[in-house]
Amino acid sequence: MAILIDYSQVAISSLMAHVNNKQFNGEIDTDLVRHMILNALRHFRSNHKDKYGELVICCDDKNYWRRDYFPYYKAQRKESRYNDGYDWKSIFENLELIKTELRETFPYKVLQVEKAEADDIIATVVRYHSSPLEGGMAFEPCLIVSGDKDFIQLHRYGDTSQWSPIQSKWIRGNPEKYLQEHILKGDRGDGVPNILSKDDVFVSSGRQTPLRQKKIKEILDDLEEGELLYAASWYAGYCRNKTLIDLNEIPEYIQSQIVDFYMESNDNDRSKLFNYFIDHKLKHLTEHISEF
Repeated sequence: MAILIDYSQVAISSLMAHVNNKQFNGEIDTDLVRHMILNALRHFRSNHKDKYGELVICCDDKNYWRRDYFPYYKAQRKESRYNDGYDWKSIFENLELIKTELRETFPYKVLQVEKAEADDIIATVVRYHSSPLEGGMAFEPCLIVSGDKDFIQLHRYGDTSQWSPIQSKWIRGNPEKYLQEHILKGDRGDGVPNILSKDDVFVSSGRQTPLRQKKIKEILDDLEEGELLYAASWYAGYCRNKTLIDLNEIPEYIQSQIVDFYMESNDNDRSKLFNYFIDHKLKHLTEHISEF
């Protein structure tokens, strides 16, 4: 059982609510952002602990194995952030500070594994909990707290649900269909082209080769038949995208590190919470300390 928090998404959505407020004066208020993130975590725990268990905070490492495999992975994000007017240096410093406080003070596992993204941690923990429990055929339920549709593919594992904190709604979909179409179409936000296009299409200011619905159906039919795929003109692009998008493709050594860290990670006791709330002037949250 686990409530798996996509930390970057939850934290950045809280922070953006702050910087987009009409009263924002251009300087990030760390105390306010801390309060917003902690209050969001309290909300998720209060609403879902009975069914899904305790919070697990899943964090991105600074380096990704996908970028080692595919150098153009998320290559455009730095430029996009440079042009959007936000002070991303300050944003990331605040998120890092609060993540450290969560790890040192709160009674939750905070997981960050070298070369792994939060997606990898969430996928690996979901699969870990989808194994039959000892003495029975039941599966432990998991809740993914993220609006990222990449996680739809994980809905096929046991009793796995997904809640979008940004949209305040449950995310649902056909995991097998979503995964196959996602592989074919790629993911522009992550710098992954469709399977007909060159690796560097997004960084070279080029245009993707059109992938129309008729072609998608043809390729899906070929995949179902499974014959002579290696000879198809799109097969190299398909293998590239499957490696980047299919969460079953996470390297074994990274999966092993995630499971080891998950099993060995010790939850803090609750003794530090009261002093932490007092020190950081979190009066409203102190009144709800039992909900943490």
